[in-house]
Amino acid sequence: MRLKQKGEESFISLKNLTVTMNWTTAADFDLAALYKTKSDATGLIYFGDLGKLDNFPFMALNKDEGVGDSAGNKQEILTIAKLNEMKYVWLLCWDYNRVKVGEKARFKDSDVQLTITDQAGQSSTVELDSNEESNVCCLAVIDNTSASGAMLINASRPATLHGLKTLEQLLEIVQ
Repeated sequence: MRLKQKGEESFISLKNLTVTMNWTTAADFDLAALYKTKSDATGLIYFGDLGKLDNFPFMALNKDEGVGDSAGNKQEILTIAKLNEMKYVWLLCWDYNRVKVGEKARFKDSDVQLTITDQAGQSSTVELDSNEESNVCCLAVIDNTSASGAMLINASRPATLHGLKTLEQLLEIVQ
C-alpha cells in the first residue's frame, strides 16, 4: 500500500517491523524514531543512540548513511521488535547539518520515502506530502492507542529547528 497524501492511513501488524528510509538526493538525511511508551516515557533512536533490539526500547537503527551529502542510493533501516510496548512511534527524517545551523533542508526536491514491512512481508510505503521548506519532518506515525489495532499514518509534518538540544523540541513537532 502507498500512503502518498498526508493523513492517509493503514492498519499494521504489532509484530516485528522494519522501517526502511531510502533516498538518492545528495543530502545527509537521517532516520530517527521518537517514541512514547504505554507508561508515557519518551525516547529517541537516532544516529547518536542506535537503540537495542534485545532490551528496552526494543528498536534499533542499523547505521548513519549519506554523510558528506553525496548522491546515490542511500538507505537507513530501523527494526522495531516490540511495538506492543508503545503508544506512538513517530518516524522522523532530518538533515542534521542543516538542523545544526537552522537552514532549510532539501526535502522539497528529494525522493526520501519510508517503507514499513512486517514479519509476514506485507509493506506500506510513505511518501512526503509537503512542499514546505524545512530541515526536519515527521514522515509517519505509528499510532498504537486504538483497541482495533495499530495504524500507520502519513504525517508529512515539516518543521525547521535551529539546533537540536532537547527531546521536547521534537515532541512539539509531532504533537
